[in-house]
Amino acid sequence: MTRTDDTIRWGILATGGIAAAFARDLAALPGGELLAVGSRSPESARRFADEHGVPRAYGSWAELAADPDVDVVYVATPHSAHLEAAAVCLEAGKAVLCEKPLTLNLAQAREMVALARRRGVFLMEAMWTYCNPVVRRMLELVADGAIGEVRSVHADFGIVAPADASHRLRDPRLGGGALLDLGVYPVSFAHLVLGEPSSVAAWAHLTPEGVDETTGVLLGYDSGAVATLSCSIASASPTVAAVSGTRGRIELPHGFFAPESFVLHREGREAEEVRVPRARARGGTGYGPEAAEVMRCLREKETESPLVPLDGTLAVMATLDAVRERVGVRYPGD
Repeated sequence: MTRTDDTIRWGILATGGIAAAFARDLAALPGGELLAVGSRSPESARRFADEHGVPRAYGSWAELAADPDVDVVYVATPHSAHLEAAAVCLEAGKAVLCEKPLTLNLAQAREMVALARRRGVFLMEAMWTYCNPVVRRMLELVADGAIGEVRSVHADFGIVAPADASHRLRDPRLGGGALLDLGVYPVSFAHLVLGEPSSVAAWAHLTPEGVDETTGVLLGYDSGAVATLSCSIASASPTVAAVSGTRGRIELPHGFFAPESFVLHREGREAEEVRVPRARARGGTGYGPEAAEVMRCLREKETESPLVPLDGTLAVMATLDAVRERVGVRYPGD
């Protein structure tokens, strides 16, 4: 294939629902092309390729990573397989956008980051919240002092998951539980606004399988700020977030992790709804901004994104590890 433009050509590793959503959003994004899909099942790869109009389908991760025309691979496996899948691609010299959480624990995350840095290959966690233009606008307002000094952050994420013990959300071998699948969003949001905490407290109700079903987290900061966070696979929560300061607050609506607007409350003023044009592609799920950031980085020859820095991802993983330690959740290999 002869390159005649600056199109970034993508491969997708895995064929589940999140891979399908990413493929649909990528199709609406200028400058990107979904060229290949890889799976451990040739049949699954072919079905996905047929459904999404992908030219090349591979029946192994290694074949996808070896495709010379693929610039970057989106790793969409369950997080228990992230390290293995991403390593195959990084060793082959492919840039990687890896779904959140980056890995099961901090040790694995450090291993992946070290590999990417050693190989000089781009790596980014797919924390779409950090790339969302509405969230970026929120951060600008906070930095400009629109709500004064931040004193508290709140965020929650809860769903009702299947009760079957074999479901991935209840299987410790697959990194099950609320924290890594859902709680990573509130924790990441708190890190985005307040940075790394100086204190971590947590409580959880565990399932018979030994994963967290409902978890509450309290993060403390030397600035005097606190973050109150929760996640659950037993109940559907509002899934909202708020940042409160000495002179106002910002409220993000349901689906705070990929918002299209927020409400700004300031002393002496009417509440203001803030929207950012084209926060997501029409009909899209919200993966466009993170994919666009990856492509920008690749065109600029950057190996890390300033929006989703790897050191920040490692800091979040450290907090997740601390929460699991406090609530007594362990995974094979910890």
